[in-house]
Amino acid sequence: VRSYRELPFNLYQIQTKFRDEVRPRFGLMRGREFIMKDAYSFHATVEDCRREYQVMFDVYNRIFTRCGLKFRPVEADTGAIGGTLSHEFQVLAESGEDAVASCAKCGYAANVEKAEGRAEPADALAGRKLERIATPGQRSVEDVSAFLGVPPERFVKTLVYVTDSGEPVIALVRGDRTLSEAKLKSAVGASAVTLADEPTVERVTGAPIGFAGPVGLRARIVADPSLRGIRDAVTGANEADTHLVGFDLERDAPGVELADLTAVAAGDRCARCGEGRFDVHRGIEVGQVFYLGRKYSEPLRATFLDPAGAEQVIEMGTYGIGITRTVAAAIEQNHDAHGIVWPIPLAPFPVVVVPVNRADGALWAAAERVYGELRAHGVETLIDDREERPGVKFKDADLLGVPLRVTVGAKALARGNVELKPRRAEQAEEVPLGEVAGRIAECVRRALAT
Repeated sequence: VRSYRELPFNLYQIQTKFRDEVRPRFGLMRGREFIMKDAYSFHATVEDCRREYQVMFDVYNRIFTRCGLKFRPVEADTGAIGGTLSHEFQVLAESGEDAVASCAKCGYAANVEKAEGRAEPADALAGRKLERIATPGQRSVEDVSAFLGVPPERFVKTLVYVTDSGEPVIALVRGDRTLSEAKLKSAVGASAVTLADEPTVERVTGAPIGFAGPVGLRARIVADPSLRGIRDAVTGANEADTHLVGFDLERDAPGVELADLTAVAAGDRCARCGEGRFDVHRGIEVGQVFYLGRKYSEPLRATFLDPAGAEQVIEMGTYGIGITRTVAAAIEQNHDAHGIVWPIPLAPFPVVVVPVNRADGALWAAAERVYGELRAHGVETLIDDREERPGVKFKDADLLGVPLRVTVGAKALARGNVELKPRRAEQAEEVPLGEVAGRIAECVRRALAT
């Protein structure tokens, strides 16, 4: 491909669709296909497997750095894949589906559901007698808070879950915080936890959804440490249209387990260093590495014979990058009102040469010269050979997101120059015709050498 006329039809169709449909609303980019780069490693020892995990972690860091993306490697829950250690690579973008917490003090970063925050204890209030109070039709913390005039942080939210073994488990978190299912799963030693359906909630608590509380429940109860010492709190009464006020965790629900259960929020203290506070960013997951250990090799009896002839179980790791998802994430992170702004390493073409008037022989000859010199420098180049108005050509170059645009116009060429405009720049600058190719080639070389 060397010109707009030779562009594959599907690329031009993408250009038109982006301009007419996607650009006006800029929803999260989606592809019709998902291409994944997968890798697995097999090892004789834990030490060798962990070494390879670190090698792949470092390689992924270099890959996304060379892609020109702003990203964070973060600790992550292993999820359904399993294993004991995992990191996600999150491209930072406001439209991201994931929330990522990072500590500016020590650099620790993790998915908010995995991040280790330091619980802020409840304010010490005077205790009072436990009392039932009618709350007809008020189910959510927000509704009951408004009904009683009590702030959400004075609530004990009671959530009923079911583990993969079928056993119910009760999770208690403060009313203004969000439960992390990944942390609950880890706290109770389950492979999976699922929010209980209405029949299960009624069987465990004796009440409809929205009125559960820890008092008197005969089930395993795990509470977040932020509830330690809470008094004069509000919680469900395990009775329809009824809540309890004056709840004291230690007095009214003695013996509950304490474990970190909440997803961290911006401003929470980092548990790793104990000093920094978390910032929260939105991210798009583009890669993940897993230390699997023996999760799959042991049940499959995947073994080898060691030097002594003894049978040993293989240690495993797995590593993946979403190729098409990385492209989508790059667009989410790099666009403006005019279209895509490709980082040079990911751009289909680093540069486009635009002669203002295709019919002008001198302009076309100069454009061909720049194109040929760029190709001689090894720079993939697109030349706009269409008989279109200059404004249309400029708009389409911006829409496609080509990082560098060389404009060949009559006025600049009369001075022996062409115009060079980076996609993000507001204005173009004039560069001597004989120097522009070398300058662009050096710019591309630096970008690809990251």
